[in-house]
Amino acid sequence: MAELKLSVDVGGTFTDVVLRQGDKSWTTKVLTTPRVPEEGVLAGISEILASARRRFDDVDIFVHGTTLATNAIIERRGARTALLTTQGFRDVLEMGTESRFDQYDLELVRPAPVVPRPFRFGVPERMDARGLVRVPLDEQAVLEIAAQLERESVEAVAVSFLHAYINPAHEKAVGTLLASRLPHVAVSLSHEVCPEIREYERTSTTVLNAYVQPLMDRYLDQMEQRLIEAGFRGAIALMTSGGGLTSLSLARRFPIRMVESGPAGGAIFACQLAKKFDETKVLAFDMGGTTAKLTLLDDFSPTKNRFFEVDRTARFLKGSGLPIRIPVVEMVEIGAGGGSIARLDLMNRINVGPESASSDPGPACYGLGGEKPTVSDADLVLGFLDPDRFSGNKIALKPELARDAVHRAVGEGLGLSPHAAAHGIYEMVCENMASAARAHAVEQGAAAEHYTMIAFGGAAPVHAARLAEKLRIGRVIIPRSAGVGSAIGFLDAPVSFESVRSFTMRLDQFDPERLDTFVSAMSNEVRAWVSSAAGDAPLVEHRQAYMRYLGQGHEIPVTIPQGPYKASDAEAFRAVFEEAYQAQFDRVIPYAEIEILSVCVLVSTATQELALVPPVGRIDGAKARGTVEIYDGQANRMRTVPIYDRETLTSGMRIAGPAIVAEAETTTVVTANFDAHIDAIGSIVLEAREQKI
Repeated sequence: MAELKLSVDVGGTFTDVVLRQGDKSWTTKVLTTPRVPEEGVLAGISEILASARRRFDDVDIFVHGTTLATNAIIERRGARTALLTTQGFRDVLEMGTESRFDQYDLELVRPAPVVPRPFRFGVPERMDARGLVRVPLDEQAVLEIAAQLERESVEAVAVSFLHAYINPAHEKAVGTLLASRLPHVAVSLSHEVCPEIREYERTSTTVLNAYVQPLMDRYLDQMEQRLIEAGFRGAIALMTSGGGLTSLSLARRFPIRMVESGPAGGAIFACQLAKKFDETKVLAFDMGGTTAKLTLLDDFSPTKNRFFEVDRTARFLKGSGLPIRIPVVEMVEIGAGGGSIARLDLMNRINVGPESASSDPGPACYGLGGEKPTVSDADLVLGFLDPDRFSGNKIALKPELARDAVHRAVGEGLGLSPHAAAHGIYEMVCENMASAARAHAVEQGAAAEHYTMIAFGGAAPVHAARLAEKLRIGRVIIPRSAGVGSAIGFLDAPVSFESVRSFTMRLDQFDPERLDTFVSAMSNEVRAWVSSAAGDAPLVEHRQAYMRYLGQGHEIPVTIPQGPYKASDAEAFRAVFEEAYQAQFDRVIPYAEIEILSVCVLVSTATQELALVPPVGRIDGAKARGTVEIYDGQANRMRTVPIYDRETLTSGMRIAGPAIVAEAETTTVVTANFDAHIDAIGSIVLEAREQKI
């Protein structure tokens, strides 16, 4: 019998749960319990196991992703953390790179460091850039600092010494001293968390890892214990920001790698669908209760990056957040979810997000105490949501509370009816997402209108058609179980781990033996980590070198062979670098020297081949459940449209827009510019009509 797999994605508003065995699956959504997240997780698991008539001890694999680490950083709910760094460098967190993300803002505000200055300590020690000791480690100074940390009840310590990525001896010694003196304090060492050059990014990543480590360790420990008490005996895997699964022990050690675990699961979900549909250019649109995420997929794969910012003070401006140097799926994420709060600013303009009502108190229409209008409230006022069947009948929406909130916060100030005010909120959140998508596409050298949209997440199908109109996208796919897409992606993700380490070598001084020794050691270490979670599954390895012309400030990734390396590989490395450089910058620099700056090793389990979705004939016969009144913003009037139950629609059935398609986890709005049909695997496919959209 096929393995019974369970996945849980804890979002800011909803916790999504998926149970799958072979080709059969069960899904559900429950409200997140932010104060005790595991309560919502266990409630969702119990519900889905009951509906599937399974028990905890039937589950073979449990896969988990959570925004707990991200929220802890943004809300400053992490541990009481200290930083130990090389003497004279304790202010690197505030100095950063000394660049300004907005040159002309005289009142520019940066996010405050999570470690205040009194808890940042300089330690007498010094390594040079070649790893040679210039100043020996003063162990007595470390012990004196440890005594002070004990008096201050510090819960976590980050250690980031100058050039520790090339020689970690001093960091290891400090780690040993702290473990003996402060055994109950979590310690993060930069050469383990982020063994790369660039002092600010390495220190910031290490500090943030330490900051969330006690919180994540407690949560994961409690989660594991509660699962065991309930009868679970299977394996536990955690989703990482890079789109792979890792073991529980590694997640506890490097919790910073989970900051974007949910969105990464969504990207994996979209990649699997792109392969099935043979869509080589896809815009993955994931909109949940708190945020919206947009990812470009080319040739069935998302762009990867190793730099990410959290807690930005300016939404779209790089450099305005806290930098994290980890493997991450490249995407744009904005505060535009179903729970995003709408308001009027000082100029009487409608603003939506990034603040969210989350699950507590939630949107006004939930009737749980929320009074501020959200995107979900606007959607309900517009007639897009069925108040009696929302979230599988678990939440009875209250239209009158939504109308009152929208009118009070937006309508009164603008002299608009509740319907017109709700339409303004709807248009604004769609335009915010369209602007983010355009900017992201330009940064990737792409044009959004050339892509097919795959929309998932509880709120995405409500807004997907309108977003597609704004981006001039002519084809939108709403897959089955779209409301829990990220949790499904968890089940399809490979077990993997990616390690990036600084390694400098000029190609005109190419040393194949040194390179082979370094990369082989990385490979062995990463394979051991992956094997701990993958068991006997076959593994594949992918290697990259980050290279640049000598003297440049930044590098580009280049795929390199597996090795062993030989002297003639210097020219092969040059050829692949110049090919990648030409593709990105449309030129090369003749006769310029090239250097390797870092090496990346990614080891993962192999992905399975997927069958293409066969075409279907289009047939009439879709039977509407009834009609609903929705607000037509362009005509400023109510309009009667048919509403369909998705479970009654079969392959080939056609639906003419405008129409509403309702299901337990989400609602699809088919606008007047689109017609829809059901494909061979039950997806709703929206296709633009002949007229321009």
